[in-house]
Amino acid sequence: MQKTQALTALGQQRLMLPAWVKAALAANDRLKVYLTVLQTAAAHASHPNRDLPDLTKEIAATTLEAGWLMGVIAVATRVDDSLALPELPRLIKGLEDDLTTMARPVLESVPAGEQTHVRVEHWLAWLRDLPADRLADAQVDALTRGLRGEQDSLHLLVMDLHKQINKLSAELASEVIAGANAWELQPGDRPRVAAFMRGLNRTSELKFDHPGLDTVATRDGERLLIQNDIGTNDAHVLVLQVTGCVITLTYSDLHPARFEFFQSMLAPLGAAWSERVSRTDAELNQGLAYTVGTASFDCADDAAVEAALEGIGSRIVFLIDWNRARKRLRAFVDKQAAITVLADAARLDVGHRAWLQVGGEGLIFAAMQAVGEGAFRIGDRLDEVIGAADAHSFLVAVMRLACDALHRGQPVALVADETRMLLARHVRQRSSEFDLLAEHAAYCETLAQAIGDALAHGAERSAKAAAELSARAKTWERRADELVMQAREKAERQPRWRPVALLVAQSDDVADALEEAAFLISLIADGHLKGWNDEVRKVLGRLATSVRQATQDQVKALAIARTLGAGSEAADNDAFLRATWRVVQAEQACDALLRDARREMLAAIQDAPSLMLANDLACTLELASDRLLVAAYALRDLVFGTAGVRE
Repeated sequence: MQKTQALTALGQQRLMLPAWVKAALAANDRLKVYLTVLQTAAAHASHPNRDLPDLTKEIAATTLEAGWLMGVIAVATRVDDSLALPELPRLIKGLEDDLTTMARPVLESVPAGEQTHVRVEHWLAWLRDLPADRLADAQVDALTRGLRGEQDSLHLLVMDLHKQINKLSAELASEVIAGANAWELQPGDRPRVAAFMRGLNRTSELKFDHPGLDTVATRDGERLLIQNDIGTNDAHVLVLQVTGCVITLTYSDLHPARFEFFQSMLAPLGAAWSERVSRTDAELNQGLAYTVGTASFDCADDAAVEAALEGIGSRIVFLIDWNRARKRLRAFVDKQAAITVLADAARLDVGHRAWLQVGGEGLIFAAMQAVGEGAFRIGDRLDEVIGAADAHSFLVAVMRLACDALHRGQPVALVADETRMLLARHVRQRSSEFDLLAEHAAYCETLAQAIGDALAHGAERSAKAAAELSARAKTWERRADELVMQAREKAERQPRWRPVALLVAQSDDVADALEEAAFLISLIADGHLKGWNDEVRKVLGRLATSVRQATQDQVKALAIARTLGAGSEAADNDAFLRATWRVVQAEQACDALLRDARREMLAAIQDAPSLMLANDLACTLELASDRLLVAAYALRDLVFGTAGVRE
């Protein structure tokens, strides 16, 4: 007799709850796959000429066999008002067995006769009464419907059981690791759970008073399982499976746009995504379709696994209330620009929840109304009045203002005042010259940020991630080049543009150097990493960080420069000088870091190509800081020379 059977026979079911919960979580994964297969089969039968989606990765994340399930989808057909499926009894038996397994720990934890018992018994009996060859449309709907209403569905029961299992998991946890409820972990699992929670906890405060982000972790055979509930939506779930140095992430979301946003946030971590699949046919769910996808992360070693888990954990908070924020931003900028604002706020670890909490769009509408008569008319969109670049920077700045205010316990009224002042400054000082300079500086900052993130997350160890970085950097550098050409064309017609054209051309040397650094990382990732150790990576990371900070200070200096003039206050002049001086200090720091890098590389790297490329990367990053210094001095000359401001 097995131990589980013995304990049950002795009436000690409670001792088996951890094992039952673990089995229930695995059953939940299989039930999701069965329902996805059923939905996909129905869609394919209705539209047989469309490409058949590949669910292999989703199925592989469970213990199910991909061959027969993909076969169910491939040969599904419509017969009158029914869906004919091969091996339907096998599919129904899988649903029945896994529903029983999933429900067991919940039913053992609640009194007999409660609603959960009634629902489970009803659906088990309902499954047993299904025909053996086809399902009516109403039966497919009853199995897969995810929208709550008067009628129950198997899908809704599975989601509700999942919630109850999560609560039960917290009660059963034998240990808590940085806030994660965990049980039956092996010693090697704890650093990995801690890494995920390190990332999660670093940004979790950005949800403020919104519920969510509860995490559970356990081991299932060869796999470490980590689950995060994200927020409160039933269909918004993230599950991580870690086997050896491979991470498999399964993510479901009600909003396809937010799914794509999450994909973009995980791209720097090397996520390789499977094809996205709709969990619920829109025609059967009043247009509400769940998007499901699986990403894999092939990590080089334990350190890379922990880095990826930490990175994943740090991005989850930015999914909370994301769609709400996106819709609110659409009142001020276009659809893509709204997503870009949210992406930049997340990249800066600012987020959007604080902005929503202090008033959201009402805060900005009030500022637009208060700017003054004639600045905005009813129906005007923010970007149409102050320009797309200014609108973007203003909205991100407001999100930062809101975040800082809530962290410091400052009143909402102060955020409103600062928002009005910030918008008034944008309206008063708007000029197309500074728009172009700011846009170019933003590309330089984006390049520097991408390089810093790539080195921080070990992109040089992944040829694919490094190649993607190089391709993105080339695109940004070309767009920066286009701005140089625009400035030169304007300078040919308007004398006031000549110093601007000179400055943007000098700034373009920064973009060129950073694009070259991204290319060098792609070369290094192509088998030229011999001898690299932690010290080499750290010193290169410090170089990249110093360059990134310098680009950020250049962006700040340009933002302040918009407000400067003959009547500027001394505080504004000082703030501008401090920002440009920090660029000077960054260049000096990079000189010293280059020497440190060479010393570390010579001590660690014996392979000639690896040493050459590592040195070239360090030199190129230092060159970017040199070019930033030149651009900073040129900006000072432009601002003080044309605005009549004294140093």
